[in-house]
Amino acid sequence: MKALVYRGPGEKSWESKEDPRIERPTDAVVRIDTTTICGTDLHILKGDVPEVAEGRTLGHEAVGTVVDAGPGVENFEEGDRVLVSCISACGRCAYCRRGMYGQCLQGGGWILGHLVDGTQAEFARIPFADNSLYEVPEGLSDEQVVFLSDILPTGYEVGVLNGKVEPGDTVAIVGAGPIGLASMLTARLYGPSRIIAIDLADSRLEQARRFGADTTINNSAQDAVEMVMELTGGLGADVVMEAVGVPATFELCTGLVRPGGHVANIGVHGAPATLHLERLWARDVTITTGLVDTYSTPTLLRLVAEGRLDPTPFATHRFALGEILDAYETFADAARTQALKVVLSAE
Repeated sequence: MKALVYRGPGEKSWESKEDPRIERPTDAVVRIDTTTICGTDLHILKGDVPEVAEGRTLGHEAVGTVVDAGPGVENFEEGDRVLVSCISACGRCAYCRRGMYGQCLQGGGWILGHLVDGTQAEFARIPFADNSLYEVPEGLSDEQVVFLSDILPTGYEVGVLNGKVEPGDTVAIVGAGPIGLASMLTARLYGPSRIIAIDLADSRLEQARRFGADTTINNSAQDAVEMVMELTGGLGADVVMEAVGVPATFELCTGLVRPGGHVANIGVHGAPATLHLERLWARDVTITTGLVDTYSTPTLLRLVAEGRLDPTPFATHRFALGEILDAYETFADAARTQALKVVLSAE
């Protein structure tokens, strides 16, 4: 088969590899029909995730068809059309029994394209298939469901649910990239009175308006704290989500939240950030962090199937799977190409 292979920091190739096979009874092998590229893949290529070994097939998002299933797989069989979750779960350990699949103790969690070969390939082995695959509802296209592998559950769980968005809330989201937009889209399910998008790029703020933002602030030219305070009568936002992953944006979020409010950190941070407890200690602010667990995936699939949620606007660029090197260039240069997510389909 052909696969996108990590060859060390800054190096990748589309090359032939041995087809995956069943290694454990709970494995399935899936033919990849549609996949995509994540910002995490770019971090890996920069060398920011040192545990990714040279020779690893990247990718952790896909829709495909089961071509083989181990004897321990009970819920799937050859020919089933499935969504591949970015999180693998044994389903038995203490964390999995609490729905914290991202913290699986038995070799699960975020492993695809990280600790085992991933989904940017013609075929992929999926460990713990019964708990890591989801049947695609009849009538839904690959583009309607592929973003439920990662960005929709991440924005929903780590942003909206951790932030405890309620009807009538003012929600501020710092960062209007794919994860921030996924948070806006799913926050709408809870009826907030206002969603404020904050970013440095006017092009991303324009996209944010299409995804449900009521107010946009370019904090390279405007004072975001001053504007949010003006919009909220001097109180601040009920829920603030950090969807960038740099110290300055986390610190901005803690300045935007009202007393008794929530700061939900979604961004992946690679450097220390200052927590201003001298300002926050008496304000009853709740700060949450988290890796997506994907416990919400069945709910999100139902919402898409019933027409309550439409993820297809995330797909801004489309490529054949064999054009994946071109797709990486497009996705990595999003400031120029305006790419949100690229969709790669089997030829």
